[in-house]
Amino acid sequence: MIGARVGALGILLADLLVGQAAPAYRGFTPGMSYRGFAERARSLAARDTLRCNTSTNTAQLMECGVMIRDPADSARFYLSSYVIEGKVAMVSFGDSGDVRKLDRLKRDLVKQFGPAKPRAAGGLEWKTGRRVARLSWTARGNMRWIYVNLTDYDLMDGISRYVKRTKA
Repeated sequence: MIGARVGALGILLADLLVGQAAPAYRGFTPGMSYRGFAERARSLAARDTLRCNTSTNTAQLMECGVMIRDPADSARFYLSSYVIEGKVAMVSFGDSGDVRKLDRLKRDLVKQFGPAKPRAAGGLEWKTGRRVARLSWTARGNMRWIYVNLTDYDLMDGISRYVKRTKA
């Protein structure tokens, strides 16, 4: 009886820790169900329709995208995701703006995720196990193309089941 309680407590604790470790941004997180992702995306869709394309080889892989507006601060993003076996493996937010917008986004992400590790020029990264949040940007003049990517590499590894291997 005690062993069963300890086992159940261990499973509950592991589920809680996994849930806490997932980086979330604007209500989206890798590992969330496709249904949860689609409901949230549709609720934030500006005027567009969420569009998803399935892989030509299997319906277990999808790419989805839609333009969203977050009611919390009226920010507009192009939201895209990779869905594998009904779970979101990667979610990305794309935007453009000036240096002030990029600096504001950096501050918001550091406030949410803590100190970042610099990546190559034009990037910051936050890691929690095999879950990664990345901010990257490119610039031309005063313009910046800005992307926030949240990825669960354990889920992304699932793609290999659907990719045909080439013989060397």
